[in-house]
Amino acid sequence: MMLTYRLQEFGGVEKLAASEEATPQPKANQILVRVRATSLNRRDTMILKGTYPLPPRHGIVPLSDGAGEVVAIGEGITRFNVGDRVTGSYFARWIDGRLHPGIIDQLGCTLDGMLSDYALLDEQWAVRLPDHLTWQEAATFTCAGLTAWSALTGAEILQPGQWVLTIGSGGVALFALQFAKLLGCHVAAVTSRAEKAARLRALGADLVFPTTETPDWGTKLREATGGIDLVVETGGPATFAQSLIASALYGRIVLLTVQDTNGNSIEIPGAVYQRSLATISRVFVGSRDGLEAMLEAVGKHRSKPVIDKVFPFKQAREAYRHFMQGDVFGKVVIDGA
Repeated sequence: MMLTYRLQEFGGVEKLAASEEATPQPKANQILVRVRATSLNRRDTMILKGTYPLPPRHGIVPLSDGAGEVVAIGEGITRFNVGDRVTGSYFARWIDGRLHPGIIDQLGCTLDGMLSDYALLDEQWAVRLPDHLTWQEAATFTCAGLTAWSALTGAEILQPGQWVLTIGSGGVALFALQFAKLLGCHVAAVTSRAEKAARLRALGADLVFPTTETPDWGTKLREATGGIDLVVETGGPATFAQSLIASALYGRIVLLTVQDTNGNSIEIPGAVYQRSLATISRVFVGSRDGLEAMLEAVGKHRSKPVIDKVFPFKQAREAYRHFMQGDVFGKVVIDGA
């Protein structure tokens, strides 16, 4: 038997129901993973509330992000052995190339996710983990980590010495900061809380502007850097205009958040954009190939994620509540049962 959480209805965290179920057995091409830790992303709270664009399956096991070891394998398995350390791929069926409607299934949404004692995965849905990561650390990369990696490595290769802008202190922003430094870039960061400035500098940020103290931070950043080469835009409507002002003439802005929690959408200020040749693009996590490339770099450089807080498995609802209050620095993790 195993403990698992399922989402039977939309609404608040009280809709997240724990239950005891029979432990599944892997069939052909499947692996059974003993989940050691999971972590939360913004999309998980949207699924909980019923506001996520991709309709989740009724009774879904939530969370795309989780890490554990393979404890059983079905017939025909070629990619893994019992004992391997693995994590799941966000778009489970997206192996490489471009995303298309036939491969949009997501762990924790249309496919059972990782908030369970055990996860049953097709072997094509999983990748190996670097050995230097703890279970808690390894459980943080699937969504936020790959999103940041795709934003930095997708369209054009960043050159050492270029400027990257990150916004806030959530998982994607901090991964983007760390990966940008790994690529040899300068990083500017903005935060709504001045007390977080020192922590961002400690992670490698070369410039930090608290937005409450410098509301015109876009102009200040452009003056200080000569223009930002790549903005990882996680702030949405509240920050987009200043991000555009901060951008270099041929800068790039990767939009990751296009609406705020009130449903307000990003608007392009014409007076600013008519003076710019910046490219505005979108990224949505990434493929399994991208996940493997990111984890290879993480292993090579022995990178570590930033963890805000860890909750026991039986306190999964409290983990959601903590994440949703918004004042986090890094990833919120739930230990395995």
